[in-house]
Amino acid sequence: MLPETSHAGYHRSHPRSVDQAPRGRQTQAETVSTPSGTGDGPAVRYLKKSARHAANKLRQWGASEPDGFDISDIPSADIALYFPDTPSKLYQLTQWLPVFEANKDMRTIVVVRSVEAYHELMKRTSLRLILVPKYEQLMALYDRATFHAVIYVNNGWTNFQSLSFQQAVHIHVNHGESDKICMVSNQAKAYDKVFVAGEAAIRRHAAALAWFDPNHLVPVGRPQIDLPVPSPLPDFAGTTITYAPTWEGEDEANNYTSVDTYGPRIIAAALAQPGARVIYKPHPRVLNSRDPGVAEGHAEILRLIEQAAAKHPGRGHAALLTADMLGVIRSTDVMIADVSSVGLDHLYLRVDSPLVLCDRRTNRTQLIEDAPVAAGSHVVDESSIGTLAADLSAIIADDPMRSTRHDLRTFYFGDLEPGESTQLFWAELDRAIIEHDAALRELSRVRIVEETA
Repeated sequence: MLPETSHAGYHRSHPRSVDQAPRGRQTQAETVSTPSGTGDGPAVRYLKKSARHAANKLRQWGASEPDGFDISDIPSADIALYFPDTPSKLYQLTQWLPVFEANKDMRTIVVVRSVEAYHELMKRTSLRLILVPKYEQLMALYDRATFHAVIYVNNGWTNFQSLSFQQAVHIHVNHGESDKICMVSNQAKAYDKVFVAGEAAIRRHAAALAWFDPNHLVPVGRPQIDLPVPSPLPDFAGTTITYAPTWEGEDEANNYTSVDTYGPRIIAAALAQPGARVIYKPHPRVLNSRDPGVAEGHAEILRLIEQAAAKHPGRGHAALLTADMLGVIRSTDVMIADVSSVGLDHLYLRVDSPLVLCDRRTNRTQLIEDAPVAAGSHVVDESSIGTLAADLSAIIADDPMRSTRHDLRTFYFGDLEPGESTQLFWAELDRAIIEHDAALRELSRVRIVEETA
């Protein structure tokens, strides 16, 4: 709870030092449950269930107290890694956790707004976690902590509550490099800096945002790809073909999935390749998709994989539903992907391995304009899905787009070699902190909190 005797004022102030050792406490969050209806029809039961779910969430949000720190004993850290959402979006954060865990010179605390995500993260990271469900709790933490930077991995709506904190530099890092339209948001204007992978991302912002200062964009490569993620697959002498589709997005403009349009036919064509191992690794949100076409396509793909695995047990056909995609890429010889970060991560890690890109809209000109990586890929759409089995055989035998992919890798990621993205990321983050701290010292009105007895 906030101390009633504190008040905020505006004073000239130097950025705070970082010398307090982290300490804190942990408590269990309150949960609320209600009984289900019995005698109503399906539609009424669904509405009641939805209403109960929403009410439970509101009760949990309102009843949850901050956890992981005490207002009289604020932990110290250089960086707040901010996550506003529920466990369904944790994949956006978890890919960044090892990057911050590995840096022992810059201390990081994960600031979480959802009690469900908080408890899930307790099982997933060695970083210190702090739960601050309410805005006043968040500001109480920020005003007393030593954060010099706040890092954002998505555009959650409560990011703008966090952005009101004056004394840290606010940096958006997103959760992957992708040509999806959602990768560029007008919300980018709100952050002090937006870290991007390379030239492709810079042009993507220029094409999509009016009145945006490109000087806010900082190319840093893709630090997550530098992580030594082991492959979940055993060694295999033949060709490994991976189909890694994305989900259907929040709306039609962000729908790039091929699961409903081509998915089963893609798997059938891959399974037709002599001696090949076929891997299915969908986006996490495909697994529980409420879109009927995606759910049906996913189920059929699983059936085909299971059937093929039973018929050819030595091949290793598998559906890897929870594996780390970066590990899967390391064992992939031919990647079949949608417009998403998967194809670009494959481009970075396995540039000499063929890439197949799916286009659900069957508009080749628009695809290449929106996703330049298509110029170095075999494209699957309604005009080519019927010949995919033969096309895959040809691609495996001869890869005519290898040199184009090398040029595209530079376009998307620069000339960075594995390991160099991480070095550049931390150098640019350190630079941003130093420059922002210096700018704070020039201000005449800096918000600080004074405690009174």
